Amino acid sequence: MTPEQFLEFARVLPEPLLLVSSEGQLLATNQPVADMLGLRRQELRGRMLFEFVTEFANDVVKYLQACSSSRAMVIGSLTLRKNDGQTLICRSQGAVIQPWSPESSALILLRLENRALASSNFVLLNEKIDELAKEVQKRKQAEEALKKANQKLEIRVEERTTALQETLNELQLTQTKLIQAEKMSSLGQMVAGIAHEINNPVSFIYGNLYHAHKYTQDLLKLVQVYQQVFPNTPPEIQEQVEEIDLDFLFQDITRLFESMTVGTERIQEIVKSLRNFSRLDEAQLKQVNIHEGIDSTLMILKHRLQARDEYPEIKVIKKYSRLPNVTCYPGELNQVFMNILVNALDALEVSAVNGQPLEVNLRNTGNQTLTKNNPQIEIKTEVIDEKWITVSIVDNGLGINEQIHSKLFDPFFTTKAVGKGTGLGLYISYQIIVEKHNGQLSCFSVPGEGAEFVIKIPISSVS
Repeated sequence: MTPEQFLEFARVLPEPLLLVSSEGQLLATNQPVADMLGLRRQELRGRMLFEFVTEFANDVVKYLQACSSSRAMVIGSLTLRKNDGQTLICRSQGAVIQPWSPESSALILLRLENRALASSNFVLLNEKIDELAKEVQKRKQAEEALKKANQKLEIRVEERTTALQETLNELQLTQTKLIQAEKMSSLGQMVAGIAHEINNPVSFIYGNLYHAHKYTQDLLKLVQVYQQVFPNTPPEIQEQVEEIDLDFLFQDITRLFESMTVGTERIQEIVKSLRNFSRLDEAQLKQVNIHEGIDSTLMILKHRLQARDEYPEIKVIKKYSRLPNVTCYPGELNQVFMNILVNALDALEVSAVNGQPLEVNLRNTGNQTLTKNNPQIEIKTEVIDEKWITVSIVDNGLGINEQIHSKLFDPFFTTKAVGKGTGLGLYISYQIIVEKHNGQLSCFSVPGEGAEFVIKIPISSVS
């Protein structure tokens, strides 16, 4: 992304955003950042981030390097030095847009947030975690001392230590879930903003295509009438007719308008899918079309379905039944579809890289044989009865062994490389389906035979 492209979408967002290099140079900012500092945007470009923060340059560089080497969003804190001499503590969220390469340095997107209360809560939470960690250590030391003095107290100390450890784990999980929720909320807001900005000019173009086509046809009919009334045209006009190939123009102009109409309709479909996916921040129960949520998620992941480098194209087979509208939390349900589909894509990519021939049969596909050179994902929806529906997502990857299968929905459990997965995707998905929708989330897999995730939710009985 170039600074100009950054400004093109950042200017419509109300959040303070900066585009910086891994060395700390400000490449572009939007107006909210300039307002926070009390400066003009022109005064910021090309300067170094260190000039506007109170932190040491080495600390800022380390933070930027962490952002450029991580695929996840990196949380930090920056204290801004305003033009009037005052300071402003901001929560910073950094994500790499263009990874570092020998040809160019990394481009990092920083999102600033003036949330003194939120920052205070995060600081308090971290302090509490540190205190609990120290308390655990103290209890373990006390356990050894008390064991010699009084053997009867050993069980009580062990119980207390276990309780503190569980509390520490719960706080760490809460902290990570807060960061994850913030990331998903930011993604939803950005997607909704982009969809809104695209929709306005596309609607204008689409609305005028009909009239432009009609006017053009009227003019062409007028030309045909002239040809009929005055068949013997002067040489100058006949020469112009041959130069522009009028007969071909008559035939081709209709096809041109048809192709432009199809193109604008396709853009409108993409915008609709973006809006549907941006329900991530909705918190109310709504009646929605489940298929729209699945399709919008597939549209977001379309780039991963296409063939690239050593990965073949991944084919998606849709077997949609006729479903009624379902009362649910649409944004969170979209998040479940996203988590499961991303896991399926990761499994298929691992299968492709391993280069081992793999033949599996997808469940309920009529014994259709699939191989690793033909990776596929099948999505099937079905009405069980008047109260329940199911959504099954099946991949023909390497499958899941029994040892991993038993820990699949545990928090922080992941088989992915460091920085690629947090181990929260399936855990959060399980909570959304089971606790928020009173449904069921199951996984069926045999090593070498792919994996199938089955989502079962009530049609209207969510409490």
